[in-house]
Amino acid sequence: MSGLALADFRRLVIKVGSSLLVDDTGQLNRAWLEKLADDVAALAAERHEILIVSSGAVAIGSSVLGINKKRARLEDLQAAAAAGQVQLVHAYQEALRGHNIVAAQVLLTPDDTEDRRRFLNARRTLGKLIERSVIPIINENDTVATTEIRYGDNDRLAARIAQLVMADALVLLSDVDGLYTADPGANDDAEHIAEVNSISPDILAMAGETRSDVGTGGMATKVAAASIAMHAGCSTVIASGVIAHPLKALKDGARCTIFRATATPAAARKQWLAGALEVSGELQIDRGAALALREGSSLLPVGVARVSGNFRRGDVVSLKDESGRELGRGLAEYSAADAARLVGVRSDQIEAVLGYRERATMVHRDELVLFDND
Repeated sequence: MSGLALADFRRLVIKVGSSLLVDDTGQLNRAWLEKLADDVAALAAERHEILIVSSGAVAIGSSVLGINKKRARLEDLQAAAAAGQVQLVHAYQEALRGHNIVAAQVLLTPDDTEDRRRFLNARRTLGKLIERSVIPIINENDTVATTEIRYGDNDRLAARIAQLVMADALVLLSDVDGLYTADPGANDDAEHIAEVNSISPDILAMAGETRSDVGTGGMATKVAAASIAMHAGCSTVIASGVIAHPLKALKDGARCTIFRATATPAAARKQWLAGALEVSGELQIDRGAALALREGSSLLPVGVARVSGNFRRGDVVSLKDESGRELGRGLAEYSAADAARLVGVRSDQIEAVLGYRERATMVHRDELVLFDND
């Protein structure tokens, strides 16, 4: 990866592993975190949009509460996460405050990125934080997650976040500097792989298990995360975070492995929408709305002439013109019942009709794809 490669990616999701942030005694490595904050501030000054997915809460909390992680039950680890998360986010807050950057805590569960309604809510919240130049510090909500409903590791969580916010690149900082043909700690002949364009069975076979007593994710989880991100049009970089200023080093050409996505996040998302097998309803739109969509606008309630089907917010709906021709598809911002009440209504009248303030669009332009019907 060349030294200028990060300049190609505007929106970055950066995952920080526990082994980088926390030492063997469960103490936070504040000196390293401050250097990471320096790097983040430098990227933000270059107009990169940064989101951080950070491990470390359970490790820190276990130390605080005197819990042995290897012998702990689920409820013990959840208690450790609650205690450790406070200290973790406060440390990020202090480190970033020195650069006049505001940090925000975001805790998620798998339902928040798999359920379409929660997906849209999480995307909108993160989008507003990015819009205000606030850096989200994201972690799994361990205090409510169970073994059966977990991401399992923050590599996968980071990939889902990258998918959710349509990031250009996912950077996985760990104690290794990329993918090797074999475990470099056990095999002197292991060769570093600089670039991966598709995840083949051979690539999967090269991924080994974690050697860290602090973290939970090994190379296999990183490759799995890269697969999720690549399908969303997001490239993935696996790089060493053991060094000081890891993001600066990466920008300057430090060794890493990049899993290159072949499509952009927007193109990948529109391809998914176009191929959605389950369409839950239809919105018939007038001629003016159809023209506005072609010009890049969102679909407003005033442009909807008829609503049919039984759909919930976040479901895929078909957009049709007055002759019944399908113009495209998108994610509904309202349920069928509320959408029917808003037919022909101006956006500034939504609150008067529904009795509460809601979204101004029926389908946002970022959540729709138009077909080529010419």
